[in-house]
Amino acid sequence: MGVKYTDAERTTVTRDVKNFAAKTGNVYETLVIMSKRADQISVTIKEELTSKLSEFASTQDSLEEVFENREQIEISRYYEGLPKPPAIAMKEMEQDEIYYRKPEDDQRKLES
Repeated sequence: MGVKYTDAERTTVTRDVKNFAAKTGNVYETLVIMSKRADQISVTIKEELTSKLSEFASTQDSLEEVFENREQIEISRYYEGLPKPPAIAMKEMEQDEIYYRKPEDDQRKLES
């Protein structure tokens, strides 16, 4: 699922922490996993926005360009309206769309 097509909430929603703890067995592990995923989503969104806005970059800045660049303003507003990366990460965690593994488990498998 793409970041743009997610059905994550755009506002603050109260959640039951026990539901997230059930996935990994530890609330803090779940928060770390969602935090790392939110960072990945944030980088992806920023790269997309930067690449789209770079099309409008010019070497000369004039007062007319600042006020007349409607496409750039629309693109910026669209990205501002997207759900925030932590909300997207929470939605992905709820729907079991995040793959994670524990390094300790990998080490135990190698030792046995």
